[in-house]
Amino acid sequence: MGNTGTIERKALVTNVQKYNMHDGPGVRTLVFFKGCPLRCKWCSNPENLERKFQVMYNRNACVDCGACVPVCPVGIHRMSPSGVHEVDRTIECIGCHACEAACPQNALSIAGKKMTISEILAIIEEDRMFYDMSGGGVTIGGGDPIMHPEPVTNLLMACKKEGFNTAMETSGYAKLETVLQVAEFTDLFLFDIKQIDSSKHYDLTGVHNEQILKNITELLNRRFNVKIRMPLLRGLNDSEKDIQGVVEFLKPFKDYKNFKGVDLLPYHKFGVNKYCQLGMEYPLEGMEDPYLTAEDLERIEKQFQDEGIQVQALSH
Repeated sequence: MGNTGTIERKALVTNVQKYNMHDGPGVRTLVFFKGCPLRCKWCSNPENLERKFQVMYNRNACVDCGACVPVCPVGIHRMSPSGVHEVDRTIECIGCHACEAACPQNALSIAGKKMTISEILAIIEEDRMFYDMSGGGVTIGGGDPIMHPEPVTNLLMACKKEGFNTAMETSGYAKLETVLQVAEFTDLFLFDIKQIDSSKHYDLTGVHNEQILKNITELLNRRFNVKIRMPLLRGLNDSEKDIQGVVEFLKPFKDYKNFKGVDLLPYHKFGVNKYCQLGMEYPLEGMEDPYLTAEDLERIEKQFQDEGIQVQALSH
């Protein structure tokens, strides 16, 4: 891959994860872009919310050796008078990763790294054989890649040029022209509907959903492939009324060949420890039992199936 033109545009990512089986068909490589326009109360990837470098600090692993203090060029790390390591989160991390390298206990990591499109593509290329065997490819996620339309479009273009199947996970909270820009090079959208009621959506995510629903409608009517994904939390967006609202919204598209059905994503707590490492409070701390039961999922699946809409629940 050459080092000229748009192929060398840099992207702010947190991870390039191989052998993913849940975010699109076949075996996939998942590229996590950093930054998201929503603030969902249940977010399991809080390290991808902010479009900037962030220090992740595992206090339980730290031995207060102070090795990180002299190597940080901006003074984020310091030792208290009693010899305890502290992180000053009022100072912006510049992403040099020096503290990460100096820590003997792996108690520090930096969320975010700048990578060129060709560097990301080189990692993707390593698993071409698995894509070919399984019908897999590349999924762009985050955060939300819709916040990075230029580097994401360039990456998708490069993937299509190499013959890779492409998918994108997105909230869809963007101008329609931005969505259509990336759609030209996206084989499948994994498009979230988090709550059909706009005011409830605002309470749960910090934004209203009219633009999101408009973008879903436009993509489906323009014959782009769309699969709907629904994160589900008991008492927040799983009521019969909530689900029926989604059913009614999707019914006009149920016979479209490019409408690929609905994935149900029951709540989990896999990302909760990351909040502490980022110095953040978990928004659902203390909430009473947000987990769906088997009966809950069966009822929700039946609401879709009764209207002829393909649906499946994904386990973690």
